[in-house]
This record gives sequence, structure tokens and C-alpha cells, in this order.
Amino acid sequence: MGFIVWLAVVAAAIIPLMKLLPHFGVNKNWAFVAFLPFAVVILLWVMAMKLQELERR
Repeated sequence: MGFIVWLAVVAAAIIPLMKLLPHFGVNKNWAFVAFLPFAVVILLWVMAMKLQELERR
């Protein structure tokens, strides 16, 4: 049962990441790293840094 919940959470993270990452200049295939714990946090950090860089321009 726990595996199914984990799989649903991962799918809920991968789908939006695949759509958002290309807007920040990151390959959309990096969204599949979300299977690893804390990978979503790292991807969100990368997106935040890219957003700050884009706002400075």
C-alpha cells in the first residue's frame, strides 16, 4: 500500500516538473530524478536560482 502512495506522489511531482523545467532552461528529462528522495527539493532550488537569474536581466 505504501508503494502505491509513493508512486502516486512521484507521478504528481513528475508531470508538472516535465512541463515547468523547459521554461527554466533545464532538460525535461531531469523530472524523472523525482523518484529519489529530496530530488524534488533540489529541482525546485535549481528552478528558483534560474528564476532569480532571469529576473536580474
